[in-house]
Amino acid sequence: NMILRKIAPAALATLLLTISIPAASPADEHSRFMAENEAAMTRMMDGMNIKPSGDVDRDFAAMMIPHHEGAIAMARAELLYGKDPVLRRLAQGIIVEQGQEIAVMRRALAEVTMRAPVSRAVSWWASMTPRTKSTSPVRSQ
Repeated sequence: NMILRKIAPAALATLLLTISIPAASPADEHSRFMAENEAAMTRMMDGMNIKPSGDVDRDFAAMMIPHHEGAIAMARAELLYGKDPVLRRLAQGIIVEQGQEIAVMRRALAEVTMRAPVSRAVSWWASMTPRTKSTSPVRSQ
């Protein structure tokens, strides 16, 4: 009892989970890996299916964010089920780097979204302003 009190609660929970969960067979692990990847790809493809806004930068970021999120989900599955140390290290890098890229794209998307209403209003105003054929100012006499 005294020993259990000295073990950190998180370590105890991990220990109990390890003891109570039987090891999965390689076929079970592969099935879980494939199911997680399929779910990640479905979320990614659904997320990338956007209605075009007419703004290349906005649409690029809006599609690339779910693309990167899909890559991160797949990399997490590699870390859960993969054994190859080189691929596991690659997966760790994907999680870190693409997470950082998502943050950059979200900031850029917020900036593009902030300026979009202004540019649309300017375009609308320009379309409502009568145009003359002459480019020089006309002076009335």
